[in-house]
Amino acid sequence: MIEMKQVHKSYTTGKVTFEALRRIDLNIKRGEQVAVVGPSGSGKSTLMNLMGCLDVPTEGEYLLDGEPVRDMTANQLADIRNKKVGFVFQAFNLLPYATAFENVEVPLLFAKVSGKKRKERVLELLSRVGLADKLENKPTEMSGGEMQRTAIARALANDPDIILADEPTGNLDSKSGGEIIKIFKELENAGKTIVIITHDTTIAKQTNRIIRLKDGIIEGNGDLLS
Repeated sequence: MIEMKQVHKSYTTGKVTFEALRRIDLNIKRGEQVAVVGPSGSGKSTLMNLMGCLDVPTEGEYLLDGEPVRDMTANQLADIRNKKVGFVFQAFNLLPYATAFENVEVPLLFAKVSGKKRKERVLELLSRVGLADKLENKPTEMSGGEMQRTAIARALANDPDIILADEPTGNLDSKSGGEIIKIFKELENAGKTIVIITHDTTIAKQTNRIIRLKDGIIEGNGDLLS
């Protein structure tokens, strides 16, 4: 599903070049749930951005479902981000003045889904994450756990194959965090490929595999954290 071969990512500012990822090789199978862990500056966010086609490698090859990403056009990459990949962020990234229904509806509008099908899909997803009674609530009227469940419903709007979650429980209490991880486990059982970027070892240990990054290099792949 996700295959990286000797992927290198660097950024240049003026005369300074920063190497965010250094010649990494990585494979994530369809339907697998993995955690990516590592200290700040280890390259976790850069790796997620590449996986989600928010950026492309400086060198090396990234194959997404067998297709090389590096030579894709901006429109092709945008189409992947809208239909093939769903994003969940620590800060939720919900539209503050929109209702839960309207937030989940946004990706469907971009995909030009008809009004009737949009409504059916949004209702289905909000029910799936336990928010059928929060359709008209705005983010300021929801708890952190409810906002993150809304964000997950939005990520699932176009039925993507891959869910990329960046510190999805970082702003939540332990009970709400547990509810989010339960949803991810249900999605894994439904065949979704899930990558969780996290500092939380408790969360990481609940995935199938742990990928450890340090200084832009994979120093552990598949091992359990102590």
